[in-house]
Amino acid sequence: MKNKTYVLKNAVILDGTENMQPITGKKLLIENGIIADILPDDADTGSAEVIDLNGKNLMPGLINLHVHLPGSGMPKHTKKQNAESVRRLMSFAPSRAVVYSLCRGFAKTELLSGVTTIRTVGGLGDIDGRIRDAINSGRTLGPRMLVSNMAVSVPGGHMAGVLAYEAESVADCEKYVRLIAKDSPDLIKLMITGGVLDAKKRGEPGELKMSPELVKACCDTAHELGYKVAAHVESPAGLKAALYGGVDTIEHGAQPDDETMAEFLKSGAAHVCTISPAIPCALFDREISGASETVQFNSRVVLDGVIACAKAALKNGVPVGLGTDTACPYVTHYDMWRELAYFVKYVGVDNAFALHTATCINARIAGIEAETGTVEVGKSADLLICEGDPLRDISVLRNPSAVVMRGRYIDAPRVKKYPNVEKELDKYL
Repeated sequence: MKNKTYVLKNAVILDGTENMQPITGKKLLIENGIIADILPDDADTGSAEVIDLNGKNLMPGLINLHVHLPGSGMPKHTKKQNAESVRRLMSFAPSRAVVYSLCRGFAKTELLSGVTTIRTVGGLGDIDGRIRDAINSGRTLGPRMLVSNMAVSVPGGHMAGVLAYEAESVADCEKYVRLIAKDSPDLIKLMITGGVLDAKKRGEPGELKMSPELVKACCDTAHELGYKVAAHVESPAGLKAALYGGVDTIEHGAQPDDETMAEFLKSGAAHVCTISPAIPCALFDREISGASETVQFNSRVVLDGVIACAKAALKNGVPVGLGTDTACPYVTHYDMWRELAYFVKYVGVDNAFALHTATCINARIAGIEAETGTVEVGKSADLLICEGDPLRDISVLRNPSAVVMRGRYIDAPRVKKYPNVEKELDKYL
């Protein structure tokens, strides 16, 4: 139904705004992929095709601000990723084609689960950008994509040689940012600290890997070229290096202090909260997760830090967005709704604010609020339709009744799910 004129009627509309209340008695007129009008149910819309939603809830499509496409989230798959395996995959045209196909499929899974926009923050070569362009041209089905392609790390840094180049100097930082920019990404991604699985000792997850000098060099070059910068950060030292260096979004986060919060406000940076990847390693029985005692301990440190950062940011008026960090172990491409549930459970917001965050605020942080994020006349028809009321129960988003992407109506979308992953994650809702 792409580029056709049609009407969605008899829906309960949740418009994505901060103080949204259920709206009834209205219908949406969709023309050429845009919400052309919001009219009373009895208004005349001529010969336009009508889709009766029979009282279902209609809201903006979800926006996932932190996605890595090269992986499913299945634990056995994530353990295979390393610099050598990636080098082999990307060295030959046939294997690159396989990687492209897999990533394109995972992007489609995001869409069919109700996520109409994704922001990729570390991928393989220019594959994410190529998928974005194929979607935008109509050659393949998928969500709106904002991509970083490859990231910038340092030798021994997070994802170095896998999803990121290894910069050793200021000159390297400038070189790699400009190299990434040649493929026209939408943002630049830095790996400033290590990750949970990188730490060798208890209590030191998120070790600062990229020096403040290199962080600033990357940010200065990116900003000169017109790009915002997102950064992997999982320690207090990393927070300060990122914020003072000019990073625009802190991905993950860590325990902040008063100085950190003051710098957040001064810089205008936002925090992207990602609780999903820490849950399995921190809370699962280690016989299930396969995590060592050190990894579990450090995962708990990171989990507590991400939550503390989100709480402090909200308290101080710093924008907080949401992302899943797919494809970490047990973090799939169809479970963005869980990140909303965790936001409610661990950060203490209500369902309405979680929905507002995953739509309107995420759009604002991504710089696409004029295009999407709310149910509003003139915006893209990016919609999620579900049985049940997500203001009462976030889990109704788990199985959308329909998804609308730039006006294309996808009825009864279905995705392949992993029963063992679902079973374990459901214990922590």
